[in-house]
Amino acid sequence: MAFYRKKQLQELIPWVESLPMELVSVSHTDKENGSPKKGDMIAFNPNSATDIWLVAEEFYLTNYEWVSD
Repeated sequence: MAFYRKKQLQELIPWVESLPMELVSVSHTDKENGSPKKGDMIAFNPNSATDIWLVAEEFYLTNYEWVSD
């Protein structure tokens, strides 16, 4: 196994119930765990407007830290 660190910042917004989820990828495991739910975040690929995915709250809290608005 090899380890890598991202070179860029990740744009994230909090998930809210009113967010249309048709274009958001949600993993099978996250769905089984009840996502989307409060505390989850939505991530965006800066190079592809259609690449949007859910980041479960536990993963977000473990792997991300706020940098700036």
